[in-house]
Amino acid sequence: MRSVYMAELEELNKKMISMGMLCETSVAKAAQALVGLDRELAVQVIAKREEINREEREIEDFCLRLLLTQQPVAKDLRMISSALKMVTDMERIGDQSTDIADVVRVSSLKKVPEGLDFREMADAVIHMVTKSIDAFVNQDAVVADDVISYDDVVDGYFNSIKGKLVDLLKNDKSDAADMLDLLMIAKYFERTGDHAVNIANWVIFSVTGENRGVQEK
Repeated sequence: MRSVYMAELEELNKKMISMGMLCETSVAKAAQALVGLDRELAVQVIAKREEINREEREIEDFCLRLLLTQQPVAKDLRMISSALKMVTDMERIGDQSTDIADVVRVSSLKKVPEGLDFREMADAVIHMVTKSIDAFVNQDAVVADDVISYDDVVDGYFNSIKGKLVDLLKNDKSDAADMLDLLMIAKYFERTGDHAVNIANWVIFSVTGENRGVQEK
């Protein structure tokens, strides 16, 4: 029976990795759609939202079945409970990517002004998402702590982009509506980083039992 239970925990890890990869891809393609103002790609990102939602439901059902049939205790209980919490943040990462893609789809933007570090910000966010899932699979609180610290990098990109957008508006070099769209997109990337922090916090709870709380976004 223990071997069956361990196989089910391994299956949970695989499901979390699969959903994590979907989230990473969604963020990457949303950023690509923005940088290239590729509205067809933006539509593809939006269409992927239901697949992420479906994986969330499947993982929730899987975790609940484990809790009911295996009655795990101590660390295993924390791990499964954490996975239940994490998929909510993973689903919201998908939502943020969809929001970015939707702004790109309907925006009147003709080009993204030079000097705005959206690609670098997206890469930093993807790094956080990837590492937070790796931390869960490997039950590594040190990597989870690194993810939390790395959020400062994402916040730095957000503040830089916001400042440059303000300067563009002050110099009357850009359309205000376009700048507002870009600021919203930067905020969506920043929120994605916050969700990766939440995932990392749940990893730390899973490994150590320390509950640091999560950020509501």
